[in-house]
Amino acid sequence: MLAEIITIGDEILIGQIVDTNSAFIAKELNKIGISVYQITSVQDEREHILKALDDAKSKVDIVIVTGGLGPTKDDITKHTFCEFFDDILVQDKNVLHHVEAIFAKYISTPISDVNRKQALVPSKSQVLHNAHGTAPGMWFHEDGTTFISMPGVPFEMKTLMANAVLPKLIDFYDRPHIIHKTIVTYGLGESAIADKIETWEDALPTFIKLAYLPNLGKVRLRLTAKGADYDVLSNAIEAESKKLIPLIGDIMYGTEDEETIEEVVAKLLTAKGMTLATAESFTGGKIASKITSIPGASLYFKGSVVSYATAIKETVLKVPRELIARHSVVSEEVAIVMASGVRKLMQTDFAIATTGNAGPGKGDADVAVGTVYIAIASPNGVFAQKFSMGNHRERVVQKSVNKAFELLQKEILKM
Repeated sequence: MLAEIITIGDEILIGQIVDTNSAFIAKELNKIGISVYQITSVQDEREHILKALDDAKSKVDIVIVTGGLGPTKDDITKHTFCEFFDDILVQDKNVLHHVEAIFAKYISTPISDVNRKQALVPSKSQVLHNAHGTAPGMWFHEDGTTFISMPGVPFEMKTLMANAVLPKLIDFYDRPHIIHKTIVTYGLGESAIADKIETWEDALPTFIKLAYLPNLGKVRLRLTAKGADYDVLSNAIEAESKKLIPLIGDIMYGTEDEETIEEVVAKLLTAKGMTLATAESFTGGKIASKITSIPGASLYFKGSVVSYATAIKETVLKVPRELIARHSVVSEEVAIVMASGVRKLMQTDFAIATTGNAGPGKGDADVAVGTVYIAIASPNGVFAQKFSMGNHRERVVQKSVNKAFELLQKEILKM
């Protein structure tokens, strides 16, 4: 079963916003056995939208449209749907009452006729209640194809997907099962991994596909099985995973079921009742940001020192000035003292420290761009490792953040 996602909005096409809606929708559809055939972005322009709808109708079973559902004149989705389905707009009393209630409860300005027009919907559509906004979702079914329209505001769209669209699709269609299992590896490139597992990969059943997903120091190996019998697919995925794991045991750091490595670390720290602090230089607080984005981080994360300037390393983290003079601010010795210092300062079980040169210039240290040191302090001691992360500033930082979590995970597992 195939779907196409169409996003409407000039703001996407000029790069003003990033289309996160499509990624969310595609992931949710995949969970219920619907594969996304294509994602299309179009202008807020009648002919462009009509052509996209017509093209999609000939290729897929389900067309999901987001955007273009506001009270202003440039939001033309409803009018274009009327033209596409040879339909007219009619007032939906339930939507009108909902719009009026939102204004009465949350909005200080009086409701206008423009806002009331949100209650106008194509007569052939089934209205999907938008609990968090004034623009309703709409469901059409014609000539074997389902068309679904939702507002482009992400939190409104996500609620509509969860409460209305997905349940309705599940009831309306018989769908195949799609099962994924992702194994995360660190420290070895895509081609080298392919060489290690070539024989196993060549022997995979035809209904299981393997994808290599490299990203800044890690490679995720995603197994996907698709078919009608869930038990057959699930058993086959597990059997093939058990064959794969011994081949990559030296580089494997777990499986990923919608989890990032920082979420895995969070679970480990929580389960062990242990705590963490960070001392970051060139990573600028990005490690701490990833940690604190996880609900419940206060259980294990005490805090961070972003010691971007050398003086802060000396005064807050107690890195001796003579140590910096002898070894440079980007060195194994300084990283070790930073990690020990923040662990002592925050009274934690573990600490991460980063010091390095992300570029473009050499900064306070005469080392090559991309040279970084990552230190881990734990109840077992403290160590630092040197890495060369390339010469692209953003990649240097992102790869270093990932590597820091990888090193920390190893140390936690030793406890």
